[in-house]
Amino acid sequence: MPPPVQPARPVFVNLGPRSYLVQVGRDLLKTMGEEVNKKLPDRVKCAVVTDSNVGPLYAEKVLESLRAAGKEPHLITVPAGESSKSLTCSETVLGEMVRAGLDRKSFLVALGGGVIGDLGGFCAAIYQRGIPYVQVPTTVLSQVDSSVGGKTGVNLPHAKNMVGCFHQPVHVIADLDTLNSLPTREWNEGFAEIIKHACIRDASMFDAIHNIAAGKGDLVALIRRNIAIKAAIVEADEFETIGTRALLNFGHTLGHAIEAAAGYGRLLHGEAISLGLRAAAWLSVQISDLTADDYERIVALLKLCDLPARLPDDLDSEEIMRIARTDKKFENGKIRFVLLRKIGEAYVSKDVIEGHLKQALDELRR
Repeated sequence: MPPPVQPARPVFVNLGPRSYLVQVGRDLLKTMGEEVNKKLPDRVKCAVVTDSNVGPLYAEKVLESLRAAGKEPHLITVPAGESSKSLTCSETVLGEMVRAGLDRKSFLVALGGGVIGDLGGFCAAIYQRGIPYVQVPTTVLSQVDSSVGGKTGVNLPHAKNMVGCFHQPVHVIADLDTLNSLPTREWNEGFAEIIKHACIRDASMFDAIHNIAAGKGDLVALIRRNIAIKAAIVEADEFETIGTRALLNFGHTLGHAIEAAAGYGRLLHGEAISLGLRAAAWLSVQISDLTADDYERIVALLKLCDLPARLPDDLDSEEIMRIARTDKKFENGKIRFVLLRKIGEAYVSKDVIEGHLKQALDELRR
């Protein structure tokens, strides 16, 4: 009889008084109430924010666990999809919190993917000038990336993540059992962020991704490895003031613009980021020291994970560029663009100009 699988060691995000643990493993939802009590023993009332896809699957288990721990949860469900990551939807959530009688001694649980994590964290950050929140990410993308680091916010109609603030969670519970219900596209899109982490910090992760794609890898170990990369970068530059955290934007300048130009919902976030990764890798060959062979390795890995590598013909390059100019990475007309010297080594360049981005878009059509 094989030995029982040991739970993965939690990842500690060391941010002084804002430090927290990220639990990684399976069957964690049933004990989350106990874990929350360790961090928030004196807070009773809470909002559990989820969406119309995740709620029917996991909300009751979360509510039961919280109630067993002596909490009084109030469920708030929003429509699934990127359109809920908006000021209008945040106002709806905040109104529900008021009607439920939540006060400054309450807390919030964000149960869902990246949209719910960003929306719930944003609502927690601004409700009565800030209450604690717990992240319970239920997608690959949110477990390896958006649930860690404290970036919260919502979109404007044509500008992604334009309204938001830094607000660190007090605890993160990454239960990999929630990934079992993911549709294939949502499973695949998470690997765009995993490939991004490999590109900027850990070239050896390419082999682990290949193993997962072949059905023989350790998913818990891979998820934890990615969370540890994200945590280390956040610890070094929590508020993105010295440039280290900007490395996490590899592939995101054009990726976000492509996502917005397509209309939120047509391309999943990770699918748009996949296109942005290819564009940034191609520019790394043209401007930096990335070899053509490494560029081809990156593109091949994106394709292996069934992620798009070609820009749809009907997306207009000028519209993508117009949206890109609104990106927070444009400062005084200059672009802070992340390039690769080699796989595993990224840096922020000031050598990329708009003409380069247009060339990259042309390359994405080939």
